[in-house]
Amino acid sequence: MGRLTRRHFTSGLAAAAAFGFPAIARAQGAARIVIIGGGAGGATVASRLKLAAPQLDVTLIEARAAYTTCFHSNLYLGGLRSYASLVQSYDGLRALGVNVVTGAASDVDTAAKAVKLADGSPVPYDRLVLSPGIAFKYEAIEGYSADAAEIMPHAWQAGPQTQLLKRQIAGMRNGGTVVMTVPALPYRCPPAPYERACMIAHYLKAHKPKSKLILVDAKRSFIQQALFEDAFATLYKDQIEVVLSDELDDNTVARVDTATGEVETKAGRKIVADVANIIPPQCAGEIAVKAGCADGDWCPVAVENFKSARVGDVYVIGDSAAANDMPKSASSASSQARIVAADILAAVAGKERVAASYSSNCWSVLAPDDGVKIAASFAPGTKDGKPALVSSGFQASATGESADVRRQTYEESLAWYDTITEDAFARKAPGAAPAPAAPTEPAAEPAPEDEPPHPRRRSRRHRRG
Repeated sequence: MGRLTRRHFTSGLAAAAAFGFPAIARAQGAARIVIIGGGAGGATVASRLKLAAPQLDVTLIEARAAYTTCFHSNLYLGGLRSYASLVQSYDGLRALGVNVVTGAASDVDTAAKAVKLADGSPVPYDRLVLSPGIAFKYEAIEGYSADAAEIMPHAWQAGPQTQLLKRQIAGMRNGGTVVMTVPALPYRCPPAPYERACMIAHYLKAHKPKSKLILVDAKRSFIQQALFEDAFATLYKDQIEVVLSDELDDNTVARVDTATGEVETKAGRKIVADVANIIPPQCAGEIAVKAGCADGDWCPVAVENFKSARVGDVYVIGDSAAANDMPKSASSASSQARIVAADILAAVAGKERVAASYSSNCWSVLAPDDGVKIAASFAPGTKDGKPALVSSGFQASATGESADVRRQTYEESLAWYDTITEDAFARKAPGAAPAPAAPTEPAAEPAPEDEPPHPRRRSRRHRRG
């Protein structure tokens, strides 16, 4: 696998140049493109469209005033990044001329081709891009809910949940137990739970060496398992215990008790946690379901351009899309966004679209200066006689790599973060907010005085029921 370069992130724009941007800008100024969701997918569509065709009418609807990246948020938990470095401003998109609407989209009238905002006002569109990320299936776990997540955070949507989990770990006693539960696939970013385990263990090893993390996994195996298990054994043998499912015991989390901290699996294993990081099963974002794009948990799409398979003039990208073997990740969303932007530009110019190709690159940090990765390319094809995204094969880091190779991969992950966020949020546009603070490894962050750790007082023990 070669070093990451800007070429990987500009190729989509270069391919779209064949559509004749100046002609689009002159002739299609009235075309109304509305994007719901301002993360790596939606923001990238917005920036690519306005850079290519400044006179397009592009509106981005996002509930949050700024976007906090879930990718690299594990590094914040481990002390390798500041929280501020994860927060991305929409100033760059505004400087490009994107109409950024801070507010929630409550519904979509696909017949009238209008998005309804929470205040009732409509936003008409000619083409709609849905990039709402994930929603949580809280009901899959007895005792878990949005309210329960304020006690047992999932932190699988970055922001206050991430800060809450960090505060709880920082405020935990030395000798306490962190329990993290991992659902069955598909979920956002397959390697991320195991990177998180490493980052939490890194923090515990440095600041609470008598503590441990118990990772309870619904699966029997997991992505890049040999790499992560090697890290668990060599770097964090005293900090991490892994509980997988097997042919006899299903260790999918079945029940939680926020009052006692108890976590119970379907196999009857019970663990009492000082801090519980419960990652529930996931599904497409609510607005994609309301728009009629979902079939079951996810939204089927045309593999050549990610148009909804169920609703006309609507695209679905990122975590909400059913994209075959293409993982749900920021890298995937960015790749899909570039194809969608190119497809829209071709459509409004009346030009033929270019052949689509997609990529996914996932980095995981095991420790400072120690990173691993997995990458794949995807193209439209067939699988089991049906249209599908077909992978040309995965490339991945391996066990036994030198410290220099691991350091290069770690540095590559930092460069990727800067490039993908710069691309999505147009940080170099005039008037854009400056780049967030550089990654650091600060001292342990104590729990803020106004938000002490959860005050449960109980015996802590790990038992099998």
